Amino acid sequence: MEEVDLGGLKIRQITSFQKIWTVSGGGPDNAGASFFEPSPIPDGYSMLGSYAQPNNKQLFGWVLVASDKSGDILKQPSNYTLIWHSDDNKAFFWLPTPPDGYKPLGLLVTATPDIPSLDRIRCVRSDFTADAEVDNWIWNHGMNVYGLRPKTRGTNAQPLSAGTFVIQSDTVPLSCLINKNTESTGRLNQLQMMSMFQTYAPYIYFHSDEEYLPSTVDWFFSNGALLYKKGESNPVRVEPDGANLPQGGRGDGTYWLDLPTDGRAKDAVKKGDLNIAKPYIHFKPIFGGTFTDIQVWVFYPFNGHATAKVGFIKRLSMGRVGEHVGDWEHVTLRVSNFNGILYGVYLAQHSGGKWVDASTLEYESGNKFAVYASRNGHAANDRGGLYLQGGNTVGIRNDWEKSGKVMDTGARFLVVSAEAEAEMVVEPPWLNFNSKWGPTKDYDTASEVRKLKKWLPGKLKKALMNLVKVLDQVFGMDGPAGPKTKASWNGDES
Repeated sequence: MEEVDLGGLKIRQITSFQKIWTVSGGGPDNAGASFFEPSPIPDGYSMLGSYAQPNNKQLFGWVLVASDKSGDILKQPSNYTLIWHSDDNKAFFWLPTPPDGYKPLGLLVTATPDIPSLDRIRCVRSDFTADAEVDNWIWNHGMNVYGLRPKTRGTNAQPLSAGTFVIQSDTVPLSCLINKNTESTGRLNQLQMMSMFQTYAPYIYFHSDEEYLPSTVDWFFSNGALLYKKGESNPVRVEPDGANLPQGGRGDGTYWLDLPTDGRAKDAVKKGDLNIAKPYIHFKPIFGGTFTDIQVWVFYPFNGHATAKVGFIKRLSMGRVGEHVGDWEHVTLRVSNFNGILYGVYLAQHSGGKWVDASTLEYESGNKFAVYASRNGHAANDRGGLYLQGGNTVGIRNDWEKSGKVMDTGARFLVVSAEAEAEMVVEPPWLNFNSKWGPTKDYDTASEVRKLKKWLPGKLKKALMNLVKVLDQVFGMDGPAGPKTKASWNGDES
């Protein structure tokens, strides 16, 4: 769709720009930044603010323009305030002064010190605006330049970004938009969502030495997964579709899942089955229905032990530290509902994660891209290699590698949930099991680490013990809860 109606205010997403100023140095990778205005602007539409991005990546962004036939939602500013100019006097940053009852959504960047024409930009009536906060860092030069995002975000949140930027101050002087259209005209139906996912569906690459591969949830249940209840000694086998799992609840420790008790069966289930594994897809509209987040969830029956690099010892097994039954990991694709373009991907990594721009991904087979799952821990990354958590000399290894062990997420998948305008999706019973997918661990991290100390020289012993806090933070204390219990299910990724 080219245009979205926010309830009387129509917006379009512009991805073509005219450069106003570029600077080398400062910002991410000390590469500088560039500042633009949207061009061309469609007839009847007006600019809401300029666009900026760091120079460490190719030009790949967007900014909104708006149209108001009523003539009352958009107004020209009454004046401008010059808030900063470049040392070479080739760029001037202006904050619009809004009329009473209106708010500015962006700054205007010009190449001359002359006060801009009042017709260059529009302010928006306050009831169509929402509070904004700083987002990604763009540049610095005695001050910091950031992108903007709504303070309130998530599936049911109606605020949306205009794609503009701000020069940081004690308070953010700019606002975001809000979608007041109850018909949610920007949202997509399930067929459109499925088409978008299959266009970008990533390949997930596993390390060549990975022992603990994904499976389907049904396979996990059918191969002997057990449901335990607190205070009862006899667990019950989980039915293949999870129909006998408790639904809802608070996840208070009353119930949990575990591996089969037979040793041979337990070892087999731990390893998963990549040949039948498939991801579970959750579609959700965000930013007032102007974007769709496609969450790609992968289930692993078992999360392997942590491995450390300790000085000259490149790979030191950490005993049972990091091991737990059940591991849910995911990546999120953020796609524009205006044009179907993939703009960002969120890569979940243990208890956190990171956003990466779609322009920086490794693509193969057209628009599909590569995701790397770390050995044993399954944290997602956009590149292969080694990253140490905890320090450069002593740290927990995250090993990513492209190997022949790979999941094509678009080849087979199951949509388990879709929000808003999508046709009704029947959610599987296991999705509403809010308890743990593994038991609480029965070992002490510090004790496990102490077992390894005797093999190390003095300086490295202390460094190894300092990892205990990192280990518990990264790997948690017990099996995880399911996808629907995560804050990211209905909220924004962070």
